[in-house]
Amino acid sequence: MPLFGRKKSDDPAPLDRTREPLPPPPEPGPSGLRTLDDHRDYLLSCLEPLPAFSQHVLDALGLSLCEDVYAPISMPRFDNSAMDGYAVRAVDVEAAGDESPVSLPVVGEVAAGQDALHRLSPGTAIKIMTGAPLPAGADAVVPYEATDRGSSDVRVYAPSTAGQHVRYVGEDVEAGTHLFSVGQQLGPRDIGLLAGIGHDQVLVRPRPRVAVVSTGTELVEPGLELGNDHQIYDSNSYLLAAAARQAGAHVFRVGLVSDDPEQVKQLITDQLVRADLVVSTGGVSQGDYDVVKAVMPELGATDFTQVAMQPGKPQGFGLVGDDRTPMIMLPGNPVSAFVSFEAFVRPAIRRLMGVTPYTRPTVRARVTHPVSSAPGRRQLARGIVTVDEDGTRLVELAGGHGSHLMADLARANALVVLPEDVTAVEAGEDVDVWLLDEVA
Repeated sequence: MPLFGRKKSDDPAPLDRTREPLPPPPEPGPSGLRTLDDHRDYLLSCLEPLPAFSQHVLDALGLSLCEDVYAPISMPRFDNSAMDGYAVRAVDVEAAGDESPVSLPVVGEVAAGQDALHRLSPGTAIKIMTGAPLPAGADAVVPYEATDRGSSDVRVYAPSTAGQHVRYVGEDVEAGTHLFSVGQQLGPRDIGLLAGIGHDQVLVRPRPRVAVVSTGTELVEPGLELGNDHQIYDSNSYLLAAAARQAGAHVFRVGLVSDDPEQVKQLITDQLVRADLVVSTGGVSQGDYDVVKAVMPELGATDFTQVAMQPGKPQGFGLVGDDRTPMIMLPGNPVSAFVSFEAFVRPAIRRLMGVTPYTRPTVRARVTHPVSSAPGRRQLARGIVTVDEDGTRLVELAGGHGSHLMADLARANALVVLPEDVTAVEAGEDVDVWLLDEVA
């Protein structure tokens, strides 16, 4: 992978690796088009997870572990108090009650972080703070709430049992315990445990660096004035960059490039030094100005195909430049680009991160209205999923099937996935959905 310090080897590369072909592509499906599953699996087979790096535990959030982690210490490391109160012997306060309090002399005090210097003598108490080590001879803690909080003598109004309000060494984690496995994706609670056992660094696969490029002479950067009645604001690079960032990538939104072939080649070439994956949108269909499809074979081995899916039929993939950086080339309509991201780019990012599963989990939901689908295509329709009072997931379509309808995409929280052989679903039937707001 082309990355500062991320190359797999220092061996000199062949003089022209751009001419190395891609692996043989999958055969077309029954419709003459490549199936979605075959295309996704083909892309993933051309990718390898990024090499492992040691990173600070806080920067490892969401990343995949490349080492097993064992506890070097026990947690707690020592017997300590779970409450602010008084360390006692349980036998000395077993007769305590509201009407018959037990009075004990207070012979010392121990705070969190201090040593318990004195052994507790029978018939005495030591004031103790939460987290402070339990003095030798004590076997219980009476919380402040059950006492008069005396300083020289304390009156205890409730009995305690041995072990009450005491945290014993190793009751959370014993030294040597296996805590984390290779491939585990680290969440916030995992980060806390790693810090708790003293780890400030951990070996993980880094976030893939993803460069996102929009092509099209008609595009204008948001915030600028539209030059004529036929220009539009670029939304795709923002949409895809945000989606890639949510998927865990470190994103460079490169922005716009015109349909000039030399400008496209130069822009893509410039990204290869810093990108683990390049994602472009636009220019991969059958039009006269689909420049990406025209020029990318000059930079490396490419595969342009049509996938049996709606939206998102035209797709491109390549390994470009001397380091054969993967590049996924998506259609230019916003909804097509986003659906293609979910189907292909998100799994690719997770593959580079070494995070499984690569695809979103499929859940079932009951449709509230009839749904139609084109035969021979995997339909990925925008949907709105809700949960009724019985806990059943319900889904309705968010607007029409048009691949330019961005407002409907923004309202949707799911993609309804209909198989190629399904042309109609009646209200009340269950369908597969991908829940888009679930980050993991």
